[in-house]
Amino acid sequence: MSVDRRMFLAAGAAATALPFAGAIGATPSGSEMRERAQALLTALDEPQRAAALFGFDTSDRLAWNFMTGSRRAPGLALEQMTPPQKDLALDLLTTGTNAAGLEKAMNIMLQQDILRDEWGKGSADRNRERFSVQIYGTPSASGAWGWRWEGHHLSLSFTLLDDQVISTTPSSYSSEPNTVPSGPYQGLVVLKEEEALARALYGDLSDTARQAALVWPRSPGNILSNGGAESDLAAEGAGIALGDLSQGQADLAARLVEVYTTEILPAPLASAQQGRLAGEDMTALRFAWGGADLDGSIYYRLTGQNLLIEFASLRNQPLHLHAVFHDPARNFGRHMI
Repeated sequence: MSVDRRMFLAAGAAATALPFAGAIGATPSGSEMRERAQALLTALDEPQRAAALFGFDTSDRLAWNFMTGSRRAPGLALEQMTPPQKDLALDLLTTGTNAAGLEKAMNIMLQQDILRDEWGKGSADRNRERFSVQIYGTPSASGAWGWRWEGHHLSLSFTLLDDQVISTTPSSYSSEPNTVPSGPYQGLVVLKEEEALARALYGDLSDTARQAALVWPRSPGNILSNGGAESDLAAEGAGIALGDLSQGQADLAARLVEVYTTEILPAPLASAQQGRLAGEDMTALRFAWGGADLDGSIYYRLTGQNLLIEFASLRNQPLHLHAVFHDPARNFGRHMI
């Protein structure tokens, strides 16, 4: 597995397939996250370790951001590591993703090369290795610590307490260009269902239900929760309740929730997430839509007691998609720490 991942990081733009797809390590746990974080830190030299490590109580831990553009996120980036160190960093990433999540994450990383080579967007040194590992606190079997994998359009946060993963949010798997229109990766689709399922759901609503769901005739043009407003947005209760939809429409919404909340997580973390969602009154979950002109920018939001899902295609950029998931009460482990 490590050779495949190293090939991905070393590959040039001429590559036509992603060799890592489906490859993933053993079923993870809090102890495995700790062990792999410790292994990475041990392999770093002092300046690298200083770049990767942050105090657990620092404000940086709560400064979640997936819109870094081509600049380097805080922490230690893959491009600043040796090949063996990169392997250890990717070992850590596999403890927070399953095969589908890892493939999605690495495709987003690959898009940085596409944006540079095919679209001429951002700095000339933008690349697939400009993704950073941030470790907050000391990885330990007792006490609290956390880690994040962050760069342009990808930000995954994990918080642990006494070797238990207590939070996997906030998270963002976003994309540009979501369907690659040309070049060696032509036809690659990164977010396969986040937009398609929502469009199918909104398109299937009756005129009355569509009027209830349509909160913003013109799309906001971007997600609104990046500044820490997730609790306020979840409390707004915008849109139509799933209990007011047909069973087929409610099933589409439930599938959309899975795409964001469980489909990209390893089995133990997905099971825990499913347990939390089992306590959610799905009939009370609300679906809100923005963008009456379906040929233009769209926005949607799914909110409930334990979740806030937001999606936006950026204005006049139909291939530029932002998609985020929050568990407002549990983001960064705030429910236990």
